[in-house]
Amino acid sequence: MQFTAEQIANLLKGRVEGNPDRLVNQLSKIEEATPDSLTFLANLKYEHYIYEVEAGVIVINEDLVLQKPVKSTLVRVKNAYTSFTELLKLYDELINDKKGREEPVYIDASAQIGDDHYIGAFAYIGKNVKIGRGVKIYPLVYIGDHVEVGDQVTLLPGVKVYNGCQLGDRVTVHSGAIIGSDGFGFAPREDGSYDKIPQIGNVIVGNDVEIGANTVVDRATLGSTRIHEGVKLDNLIQIAHNVEVGAHTVVAAQTGVSGSTKIGQRVVLGGQVGVVGHISIAGGSQIQAQSGVNRSIVEENKKWGGSPAFPYNNELRSQVLYSKLPELEKRIAELERQLKEKNNS
Repeated sequence: MQFTAEQIANLLKGRVEGNPDRLVNQLSKIEEATPDSLTFLANLKYEHYIYEVEAGVIVINEDLVLQKPVKSTLVRVKNAYTSFTELLKLYDELINDKKGREEPVYIDASAQIGDDHYIGAFAYIGKNVKIGRGVKIYPLVYIGDHVEVGDQVTLLPGVKVYNGCQLGDRVTVHSGAIIGSDGFGFAPREDGSYDKIPQIGNVIVGNDVEIGANTVVDRATLGSTRIHEGVKLDNLIQIAHNVEVGAHTVVAAQTGVSGSTKIGQRVVLGGQVGVVGHISIAGGSQIQAQSGVNRSIVEENKKWGGSPAFPYNNELRSQVLYSKLPELEKRIAELERQLKEKNNS
């Protein structure tokens, strides 16, 4: 795919500075740009590259004052970062513009599938499934019975959606993720063994949610595990049964949330955070990576850290004290020695 500098400027509502017919056919980081590359400069830390590389076209802020001549054609826009993000979205749509149905696939006769779809080879679609318009189902995806999938959903290779689960519009689920596996429910017997508790609920995923590769969202024991609109889940996350994740919350990789916990809106959980079950986390909370949350957080818009987690500024002060403990031990030992000598004199 080739684009001229003028076409790019028209897309971004910018203006060309240089050759409007300059052709580019790939997107690149500015430090790796070639004469065929379209790239951008938003962070002035990288400004020196625009004088060094021979990129085909560089998108820059309209108010950037150049320190010396450049070899590239420039496209000046109000905000280079957001403009280049729009180009990345367009490029992603173009390269992933798959349509039609590959073979072999299994689609139950009772399934309803909307127009403008793509279904990859070896996909399985069960009984009474309802799938909206513009959905992309990549190879080896499993969709169980009675699943509902909204419009413009993308299920990447190897995704599994168990029976009865519901996905809203514009949901993206990455490879290896599992939606609706059994929650970890076992009741202890008198002999020390465990009796499995049937997990007969489901998972409901709201609109505009993205779920990363190999992340697992367990179905509820009863009722629903809920992932509300706009939530972004990274790779390798465990969301247990009956958990509720509030709208526009983001969760980084290797985090685990135990059963029946309620997470508020716009919460940020860093990587490897552990959250116990049956608690709530107030909206706007930010939890530092590797923290352990073992009780409810009731104050909104606060930062937390440590294990067990407590207010973030206190955690930072504690880290300073931890680093001084060896020195403090030596000082205490010296004071004890001096006190002993004084008492013996």
